[in-house]
Amino acid sequence: MRLKIPGQAGQLEAKIDEPVGTPRAVVVLAHPHPEYGGTMRNKVVFLVTKALQNIGCMVLRFNFRGTGESEGKFDGKDGEHEDFFASLDFAAARHPTLDLWAAGFSFGAWVALTAGALDTRVRALIGIAPPIERYNFDTLQRSGKPKFFIQGEEDQICPLEAMRRFYAHADEPKELIVISGADHLFDGQASEVGNTIEELLGDFPIYIKR
Repeated sequence: MRLKIPGQAGQLEAKIDEPVGTPRAVVVLAHPHPEYGGTMRNKVVFLVTKALQNIGCMVLRFNFRGTGESEGKFDGKDGEHEDFFASLDFAAARHPTLDLWAAGFSFGAWVALTAGALDTRVRALIGIAPPIERYNFDTLQRSGKPKFFIQGEEDQICPLEAMRRFYAHADEPKELIVISGADHLFDGQASEVGNTIEELLGDFPIYIKR
């Protein structure tokens, strides 16, 4: 289902993908850096969406301001966090009884993880190739929420060594899965990201809000 989300910079282009049967959670999913071709139709984002659907999640993906049909202009910092919070608001209002999770890939992981760590409604945080050395993740590192990370072994943007250092000091609960031989974009291995999502979160417990 295609829709528009009201944001501070204008309407955000978005899409909701529903699972078969009753959904167990709603996930707001953010895409990679728009200035490097990132959109909500990115291959990894698409396959992560399908994987989340397979484990019973409804997925809300959207284009950041200035990307695709989303209004406004790319900001590179607070603006994209505003877009993510607007998408969380939309998802929570539309599905108030469902668990709310925050997820993102690359630049989108920075936005989703840091915004989700701050938002009390978000219960789980999912980061795919988060650029640990390029942005501030302190809020995430101190978060007591469940944190799931998927990292490429040969990631040239977020080196595995940097992720391991960050992960070692991140608060529990947390889990890190490294995909052997994968680069930052998971070129030729994007399907492994989807498979990992299903393995990591297929049995993650949910709480129904009343």
